[in-house]
Amino acid sequence: MAPEVPDDVVAADLDKSVRTRLRTLSKDNADGVARHLVMAGRLLDVDPELAYQHSQAAVRRAGRVDVVREAAAIAAYRTGRYAEALRELRTVRRLNGSDEHLPLMADCERGLGRPERAIALASDDIARALPPELQVELAIVVSGARLDLGEVEAAVAVLSTPTARASQGELRLRVAQALVVALRAAGREDQAAALERTLPAEVDAEDEVLVYDLEDAEDAEDAEDAEDAQDAQDAEDAEDAEDAEDAQDAQDAEDAQDAQDAQDAQDAQDAQDAEDADGVDDADADGDEVETAGSADDGDGVETGTSQGAPAARGDATTDDDDLTEEDLS
Repeated sequence: MAPEVPDDVVAADLDKSVRTRLRTLSKDNADGVARHLVMAGRLLDVDPELAYQHSQAAVRRAGRVDVVREAAAIAAYRTGRYAEALRELRTVRRLNGSDEHLPLMADCERGLGRPERAIALASDDIARALPPELQVELAIVVSGARLDLGEVEAAVAVLSTPTARASQGELRLRVAQALVVALRAAGREDQAAALERTLPAEVDAEDEVLVYDLEDAEDAEDAEDAEDAQDAQDAEDAEDAEDAEDAQDAQDAEDAQDAQDAQDAQDAQDAQDAEDADGVDDADADGDEVETAGSADDGDGVETGTSQGAPAARGDATTDDDDLTEEDLS
């Protein structure tokens, strides 16, 4: 059941650029989806679980719209549903062809206890083609993945590139927070402390570091493995069903051929019987002529009409209703 949306929440509250993506829906449906998306955005920081429920309500009504699946992915991520978030992000990527969520996808891999996959995502050409700010976002994730693997110096190095150092605003702050953590892990306490003193007083370097429960990560991975196994089973079942259908089609074709052969044989037999009957009729007619001629020769003077032995015309006199076909009636 979809969560309730307050009456004062209207579709116009949603960002116009997002509403534009809902134009493929009917107006009523678009308005309903928009209101759920508004609630998902409002609740994401204060009640992530309820935000997730609103995002799911939107997906049920507009599952083929990329911004809807994007909202579902972010809500799933914020509630620790990393496997689900990763699937949703892949769906978004297929729908709009954008790689903008690659950092979030990498962090989902890390959340699932697969830091090596997070690093692999950041190592391909697609990652290198991202805009600078997204490359920095990805670097923050990779630094955490390196820490997960115990590669502390690599964790420091990935945040020390010119691109990372050139970041501005909130992103620069997040780089500094992550770098403090990496420096401490590498045993560089003096450097970490010096950098930490440059951070705003209300910001704790540890606040932004995601700490994953390994048991939860294992459970999530088991769930994904189970889903993969189910997908494989579904594919196998579909293939078996297709094979069975093909076999049935082949059997039907064979039965149809047998029926056709039987019909052809019957037609040939009927034709032969008809020919034999015509031969008998011709012989009878010849006999009648001989008999008539003999009678005339006897001088009886009897005029002979149609022979009583002449066969009736076939099929023209009556038709059994049971033999009517749809073609006959058309």
